[in-house]
Amino acid sequence: MVSGGTYGTEDIVHGAGYGRAILILLITPLLWSLPTAFMIGELSSALPHEGGYYAWVRRAMGNFWGFQEAWLSLIASIFDMAIYPTLFVAYLTRMFPWFQEANRGWWVALAVVVACALLNIAGVKVVSLTSLWLFLALSAPFIAVVLLAPFKLGALANAVTKPTTSTVDILGGLLICMWNYMGWDNASTIATEVERPQRTYPRAMLVAVCIVAVSYVLPFVAMWMTGLKSTAWETGSWADIAGLLGGPLLRVGVVLGGMISAFGMFNALVMSYSRLPLAMAQDGMLPGIFGKLQKKSRAPWVAILALATGWAMCLGLGFARLVTLDILLYGASLSLEFMALAVLRFREPDLPRPFKVPGGLFGAIAIGIPPVLLLAFSVIRSEHEQIWNMSSFAFGMILIAAGFVAYLVNRALKPAGWSVPSTEKPQPVT
Repeated sequence: MVSGGTYGTEDIVHGAGYGRAILILLITPLLWSLPTAFMIGELSSALPHEGGYYAWVRRAMGNFWGFQEAWLSLIASIFDMAIYPTLFVAYLTRMFPWFQEANRGWWVALAVVVACALLNIAGVKVVSLTSLWLFLALSAPFIAVVLLAPFKLGALANAVTKPTTSTVDILGGLLICMWNYMGWDNASTIATEVERPQRTYPRAMLVAVCIVAVSYVLPFVAMWMTGLKSTAWETGSWADIAGLLGGPLLRVGVVLGGMISAFGMFNALVMSYSRLPLAMAQDGMLPGIFGKLQKKSRAPWVAILALATGWAMCLGLGFARLVTLDILLYGASLSLEFMALAVLRFREPDLPRPFKVPGGLFGAIAIGIPPVLLLAFSVIRSEHEQIWNMSSFAFGMILIAAGFVAYLVNRALKPAGWSVPSTEKPQPVT
């Protein structure tokens, strides 16, 4: 659920060049992913509750900040989730340019949203089985790239490639790298649906950091050996570049893999994000209708449909703009999670923690410093991105402020019956 593979990383090389891109890909997980994985490891093992990060922040800092955590996560998800259908279309058009004309690509992206919403309403078991096979399939083309590249040392130095339209610079490349390494908290929202989360989550996340980093770096190292210019890269260009390296068959494999990756990640994240409105409805912070479950699958179908509507509304904003807004809003929610880690260490030192961030209270505070510092780059970048005649930063601040207003309205107008019986729970993952 963390990484969809190497698909979507192309602009990192375009913006930074091979050497700096590889360095960014190696350093970012140390400053961004590992601290987050350790924080998630402690909190998910100590508090494996439905709602995950929302439940942690609420317990540590109260209802107001718990509501803000959920608000920020859901708003960030609107932009984050729109990225995956965008990537789906980006790879599809590499094989079928016809979909670039008129609004055909938008309709395809909308179809992805609708299909995944329906698949999740069918139940968690369907999602888990589908996502497993999708993950296994999407890795194969890049194994081929790594194996074939040594046979073409310098052979692509003068290769003619499709002109790119990317305007991503090194800062934009860093944010795309951060996006590809984020999402470690999403698995926490379904912690109560997985057996033995106290042991499973910490170990799985630490191993995942290493696997994801290797899967990103090796293909770029391999292509650097071929001499291909860094300006040949943009979102979706893995398809054309794989064709230069391994012919039409590998090109088709990358296109299919890119589409599978985008669909599979979107599908898995629907499951995660839909649990937030469910948990908030159960706690009385959202109308009870968001806690309604499908009778057969027990999936929170109202929450899924409401979120899918929001995701569909952001289709067409463009990959780079979506990433900038996503990192800005996600970063605010991640900062609250690191604060919750430190506050719980101070307020509840005796809370059982099967996995614990080393270093005592100092370690719990210090581990959040590198990720928060990295988030400053999203602020800088968002000031230069435009959306609806304003900077992305200003737009993001409006959305953050709206969370304060939403909480006050919630408190003032909370009607009777805003919660659902606690006996209505999703079926566990098998």
